[in-house]
Amino acid sequence: MLENIALATLIIPFIGALLVSVLPTRIAPWLSTLVALLASLGTAALGWLYLDGGKVATTLELIQSGDVALFGFTIDGVSTLIAFAVVFLGFLICLYSTGYLTEGNREHAHGPTRRYYAFLLIFIGAMAGVVLSSTILGQLIFFEITGGCSWALIGYYQTEKSQRSAMKALLITHVGSLGLYLAAATLFISTGTFALSAINQLNETQSLIVFGGILFAAWGKSAQLPLQAWLPDAMEAPTPVSAYLHAASMVKVGVYIFARSIMSSTHIPEIIGWIGVVMAVITLVYGFMMYLPQKDMKRLLAWSTITQLAYIFLALSLSIFGSKEAFDGGIAYIFNHAFAKSLFFLVAGALSYSCGTRMLPRLRGLAKRYPLLGVGFCVAALAIAGVPPLNGFFSKFPIFAAGFALSEQFWILTPIMVLVLIESVASFAWLLYWFGKVVPGEPSEEVANGSAVPWAMQWVIGLLIIMSFCSSVIAVIWLN
Repeated sequence: MLENIALATLIIPFIGALLVSVLPTRIAPWLSTLVALLASLGTAALGWLYLDGGKVATTLELIQSGDVALFGFTIDGVSTLIAFAVVFLGFLICLYSTGYLTEGNREHAHGPTRRYYAFLLIFIGAMAGVVLSSTILGQLIFFEITGGCSWALIGYYQTEKSQRSAMKALLITHVGSLGLYLAAATLFISTGTFALSAINQLNETQSLIVFGGILFAAWGKSAQLPLQAWLPDAMEAPTPVSAYLHAASMVKVGVYIFARSIMSSTHIPEIIGWIGVVMAVITLVYGFMMYLPQKDMKRLLAWSTITQLAYIFLALSLSIFGSKEAFDGGIAYIFNHAFAKSLFFLVAGALSYSCGTRMLPRLRGLAKRYPLLGVGFCVAALAIAGVPPLNGFFSKFPIFAAGFALSEQFWILTPIMVLVLIESVASFAWLLYWFGKVVPGEPSEEVANGSAVPWAMQWVIGLLIIMSFCSSVIAVIWLN
């Protein structure tokens, strides 16, 4: 039963993409939404079976060549939690897109196409494959599929700038994927299998190569220094795509494969932890400095995403020194940030749809004209900044607690965590500044003359507001 549901969850989006490609365009939006909903129910069923089985982790080998495991499923607390997030958010993005991709969009008057929904469904299926895969070969295959889908969706509008941005994203993330190729080859040569569980059999040198390769690949996919340049330019994509690829799913591939590798080994070279910590802090500070001058709401959110992902890398790197609290905080951060940042992006999309702009200086008075968007802006900003009782607080707090606890063992972590704390406070102040500029007051001309927000977009934004309060509770219950 478990194997069949996992396989159905993986395959349904790909079958849906094929159907969307050949059926009439008018059917595409609702068919893709239905398919994504079925896949979401599949992840919910996986979670239920995992819970009903006493939360016992299970590995299912699906494809083998002799004794070599090529592909299978890992069903445990982490995979079921993250699979639900990435697939369910895919469903919400499909639903949101039914309102966004219309001729009524004042920024991009553009009706639905089969190409858009087909690639979106393939992406959802590929994300399920990455998260559930029990082998590094499976991760690598779906890793590359997500890269191809991101290229197609970032360049969706077919302008010169969007196509250049799409190619940039494809090339940089593919450079990152070379690390995963190296890790997969080293694992196979050393152990005779691609199973992630075999990482625990590696010696110190082999382990260093495998973890180094995975970390490099993770930097590429999650837009960390020195491979961060593709993400801000990827904002040329339709905003629902930006919300899904660059907040909920694609950028989470990197941190997820790094987290999964950490789970698979009991002896990780400490140098990997230190490299992870140092690069995370450098990226975090750099990302913050870069989003300070941004006026385009999506580009600000792109740089903010780079910074938030650095927090996850920091948490996972700290866990290498033996902190379970840091690891659980990193996983919770992946889950919680997906909902909060998607909310922020979709608020930006609703504003560009209705007002024809996403430039922050031209947006004012949301509370009067669009109260739901004003609430969404406020909730998303507070959640990203880590203000209680929003979900971001319950992700950041364990990281700081773990970091300062480990500083008793490694003194250098004290100034590092103080620097990270300063960034967190400064980030809150900056988001609060823009909240004061955008939400209260009399509506600006663009806001006052804005059109109505379609019901599908409003429904999704409302649900994400709720999840920005509730997702942390779900993560804590699920991981403990």
